[in-house]
Amino acid sequence: MALLKTERLADGRILNFDRDTVELPNGTVATFDMLRHPGAAAVLPFLDDPALPDPRVILIRQFRHAADGWIWEIPAGRRDAGEDPVQTAHRELREETGYTCAHLEKVTELLTAPGFTDERIHLYRAWGLTPGAHARETDEFLEVHVLPLSRLMAMALDGTIIDAKTLVTILAINAGRNLT
Repeated sequence: MALLKTERLADGRILNFDRDTVELPNGTVATFDMLRHPGAAAVLPFLDDPALPDPRVILIRQFRHAADGWIWEIPAGRRDAGEDPVQTAHRELREETGYTCAHLEKVTELLTAPGFTDERIHLYRAWGLTPGAHARETDEFLEVHVLPLSRLMAMALDGTIIDAKTLVTILAINAGRNLT
């Protein structure tokens, strides 16, 4: 595949809207409307040693306009220009929960909706937490909750958690833990 042309249709505060003309692997030419996103990072913070059988973790319940209400999530946020995803994860953990961490480990990454956006979220787990003051943005409304990891797995499986980045992180971390 080869990108032949990109036309910027709209600039937004968070997203840009482009129309790409590409040559597909079979040689045909097609156009795709694309939402451009700078990427993000998300982190599941462990209050206890992650190696414990059922460690306590932090989950947030946040108001999301696009979801038409409150949803359960892990702390996350958009990457600033030139920012490494590790920096974003540290920043978002502190801003949303007030905690800083001694250890941050990448779990995986995901493409949120590759049919129409290039958004990529880097997913981490953090431990060795130190409490502090949060620094939320004026449009962030959230509650911080401490739950056992087994409860998060139950919430993922029963449909309480519907946020994709949170589900992927929980399921990836639990894959080898046998907490189901």
